[in-house]
Amino acid sequence: MKNILDINFNAKNNLIRLIFGACVYACAFAINITSHGGTVPLVLFAAAYVILGFDIVLRAITNLFKGKVFDENFLMSIATIGAFLIGEAPEAAGVMLFYQIGEYFQEMAVEKSKKSITGLMNIKPDYANLLKQDEIVKVPPDTVNIGDFIIVKPGEKIPLDGIITEGASLLDTSALTGESVPRTAEVNSAVLSGCVNLSGKLTVKVTKLFGESTVSKIIDLVENSANKKAKTENFITRFARIYTPVVVFLAALLAVVPPLFLSGEWHTWIHRALVFLVISCPCALVLSIPMGFFAGIGKAAKSGILVKGGNYLEALSRLETVVFDKTGTLTKGVFKVTQINCAQGFSENELLELASCAESGSNHPIALSVIKECRERNLAVNEQINGKDYTEIAGCGVSVKINGNVILAGNQKLMEKNGIRVDDSLNYGTRVYAAKDGVYAGCIVISDEIKKDSKSAVSSLKKRGVKKTVMLTGDNPETAQKIAEELELDEVYAGLLPHEKVETLQKINGQKTAGSKLAFAGDGINDAPSLAIADIGIAMGALGSDAAIEAADVVLMTDEPSRICQAMDIAKYTGRIVRQNIVFTLCVKIVFLVLGAFGIASMWEAVFADAGVSLLAVLNALRIMRFKIKT
Repeated sequence: MKNILDINFNAKNNLIRLIFGACVYACAFAINITSHGGTVPLVLFAAAYVILGFDIVLRAITNLFKGKVFDENFLMSIATIGAFLIGEAPEAAGVMLFYQIGEYFQEMAVEKSKKSITGLMNIKPDYANLLKQDEIVKVPPDTVNIGDFIIVKPGEKIPLDGIITEGASLLDTSALTGESVPRTAEVNSAVLSGCVNLSGKLTVKVTKLFGESTVSKIIDLVENSANKKAKTENFITRFARIYTPVVVFLAALLAVVPPLFLSGEWHTWIHRALVFLVISCPCALVLSIPMGFFAGIGKAAKSGILVKGGNYLEALSRLETVVFDKTGTLTKGVFKVTQINCAQGFSENELLELASCAESGSNHPIALSVIKECRERNLAVNEQINGKDYTEIAGCGVSVKINGNVILAGNQKLMEKNGIRVDDSLNYGTRVYAAKDGVYAGCIVISDEIKKDSKSAVSSLKKRGVKKTVMLTGDNPETAQKIAEELELDEVYAGLLPHEKVETLQKINGQKTAGSKLAFAGDGINDAPSLAIADIGIAMGALGSDAAIEAADVVLMTDEPSRICQAMDIAKYTGRIVRQNIVFTLCVKIVFLVLGAFGIASMWEAVFADAGVSLLAVLNALRIMRFKIKT
């Protein structure tokens, strides 16, 4: 059976050939009945056979020279040519006719599936409106350079990633995220290729070439996902390589042993052996299994979940442990100053100024939240720090020398290293301690809000069979423990440096049950090492993030942890359909092989068994595309 991604399907030409061959066969059949045989109907049957089966025989011969002996083309060719040789010309041509009819409807089903799946990825823009000297020129997207300006009119797809310089609009991001609610975009907003401009006219400055744009990466990811086969697919491929030679050998025994040793008639048993060969074609298994995984990947893509291969989709159905990064995964990653606790001799404003001066050289969200609080209070922020006066202490904080004063800002470890006692009786949250010339100045508490669906996501994962949920964070233990308790997580590891996260993840991975899978969910940039060593690396909220798409095995285009549950549901449903196809196909094959061996099933019934089972298996696989995801 042809690979689902390699089918060159021309419905019109195939249908014309099928109708013409059927007409020739009908004429031959009518003449054969009225004339009771003869040369004319034999010639017409042979003509119908050539019209309908020349491509199958040609492929069988070509594959023989390539060393691919036992495939469905070989089985069909041997069976039908053998039927001609024993005087069963009507059956030989008829089998090829009905085999081609089955193939036609089967390929129609596959093509429909391909269109429905690639339609999900139909986000590739056809053109870009390039702004050149106050003129708009319609050009191919791959000819636009970084720094060029493009115009996106209402109703048009955004062709390349960029920044809005003029205009405001609502954007439909459903092709990327699966979300139906439009997103507001205005000046300085980043926009991604593949989104649809719904209302206002936009001027966009291009920030990425088309080949590096979000739409190109997503299309490439989905198209290449079939290259990473699931274990079930690989098993079926290996099974077919063993199964086909075995049934050919059994057919040979069926043709030879009864006439030689049981006084059977050669004509009868050769005919049964040929029927046996037609029934034995493994088409349904070889096609429907990868079809199922391909449909599952397409369904996930429609929901804003990019799965890089059938192997990862299959692994999602066997998740036992899910490990989360905290910031940006379970929490929003938006930090805000929620408490200021000053030491004696320092005011709130003085403490904020000290901390902001120290943190002004950092782009970390915590540092930015301190600076933001200062600016909201109209306090001075010294951003002109000399490099030699700024020292970053890994995993602890920073030391800055300003106007002869040494200012420390960071966590409790930094204070302890410098022999400074701190006040630890504060509400939970991320704490930034500050000191001036060795004197404790106070502590600023910064909180990160938990995402609204984090708790329900953790609960849903447990309902789906996940035995252990874990959180890893570099935050202080008190804050981490509070969040873990609120979300009802099973384990929490806090105060971890980046390399300690990896070590902890390896330890957790070693504790899981054999055959089960561990997933790590992070932002895909800071957590790249952890994403790489997990069985399944899940990048959260990776819309437009190149690093996330590259590092992870599964990419969630929104930042909702609940999407992991949806991915598991799709994976489990896909696995169920694939198993149904395997059991159904093998059962039907076994029954008809026995019937064929005993002469109960004719060659007509054999071809219906083969083509019919293949078609039903493909149609069953297409049910995955209509699977309703629980929200």
